[in-house]
Amino acid sequence: MKNEKVYAIIGPQSSAQAKFVAKLGEKAHVPILSFSATSPFLSTNYNPFFIQTTQDDSTQVKAIAALIQAYGWREVIPIYEDTEYGTDLILYLIDAFQEVDVRFPYRSVISPSSKDSDILEELNKLKAMQTKIFLVHMTASLGSKLFVHVKNLGMMKEGYAWITTQGLSSLLDAINSKIMDSMQGVLGIRPYIRISKDLEDFERRWTTNYTSTKTNYKTFGLNLFGLRAYDTVWALAMAVEKANIEHSSFLKQNASESKVDLAAIGVSEIGPMLFNKIASTRFQGLSGYFNLVKGQMKASTFEIFNVIERRERIIGYWNPKKGLSQEIDDISEIAYSISKDKLKPPIWPGDTTNQPKKLKIGIPIGDGFNEFIKVQWYPHDGKPKISGFSIDVFLAALDILPFPLPHEFVPYANNRQSAGTYDELLFQIKLKVIF
Repeated sequence: MKNEKVYAIIGPQSSAQAKFVAKLGEKAHVPILSFSATSPFLSTNYNPFFIQTTQDDSTQVKAIAALIQAYGWREVIPIYEDTEYGTDLILYLIDAFQEVDVRFPYRSVISPSSKDSDILEELNKLKAMQTKIFLVHMTASLGSKLFVHVKNLGMMKEGYAWITTQGLSSLLDAINSKIMDSMQGVLGIRPYIRISKDLEDFERRWTTNYTSTKTNYKTFGLNLFGLRAYDTVWALAMAVEKANIEHSSFLKQNASESKVDLAAIGVSEIGPMLFNKIASTRFQGLSGYFNLVKGQMKASTFEIFNVIERRERIIGYWNPKKGLSQEIDDISEIAYSISKDKLKPPIWPGDTTNQPKKLKIGIPIGDGFNEFIKVQWYPHDGKPKISGFSIDVFLAALDILPFPLPHEFVPYANNRQSAGTYDELLFQIKLKVIF
């Protein structure tokens, strides 16, 4: 800004970098555009010359909360990196989860510089806890390391659930097969990109360009942030054309020969007008409709996917009006849905369709009072059949709850015979034994 007298800057990639550069942009009246810095605290309310040409992290919290509600989970442990990127989202998640009566029994914070031993120590602590539902908010580099250790510790098996936020979910294309193998059953949330003819043509040219060279196409594959970068360049070019910039200058501050003297940065005369032109630019880009609201990309639809083998299978979508749906163009008249029936059944960790974390209800076995509770066994598969007045009352109570409550009746039995008295059954709860 001081030496080159630039009129705009594209590129602070991380939120920490963007916050610093945004302050320089404010001082020099130079628009700063970022397609990958997603901190909610980078809005124009805090940085009047900063533009986020991507959705900030706070736009995904309602989608995450809807997913948590759909499966009836009441406790979730967030695992996030100890950076501004990691901590900024948690404040929004706390508020969103409180609204739907979901709590964080523990928060796991991991430094990007953590050694493998540090990560393993933290994961062993999590493994010993009762809650088995985890929300991972990390960059791809740290998240990749985490999931390899998760699998090696046996935490990617039946009974666990893992959800990744948009930062990691949008960069799975660059993750190698070993790491993808360690993420089987993971659910992810990321902004939905509608496939258009322009996007297909661009992907074809991109693939041809990189596969015709020795460049590793996997490393340079297209993802959300790459498409946002392309649209950002177009938006700036269109704004410059509309501003009709021919001659402009910087108003000089205190003169200095130093290249790092921030006090000597001039003020761009064209900066405010160029910022307004960028903010008002509208067009159909490769990543979707380019539409900024208060200097940020307008919130849109999120897609929910399930990692199966080495691919991401889309199981549904979320948008602010309809909530959850299986189809992107849902035309149902339901106002807003948080029903898991609106999603395709996922394959959970452990290669199972059984949803993690059910409420396990111990059932005593006795010869008397069968009208209240009765345990029988299906002859074809040996599974228990539980009935009786007490069960009817419990199920009726479930029907009036404002949220789903996954549950499982577990007879207190040994070879289909009573395993002990009612007092002994209650003692198993204290011991946290699943009989």
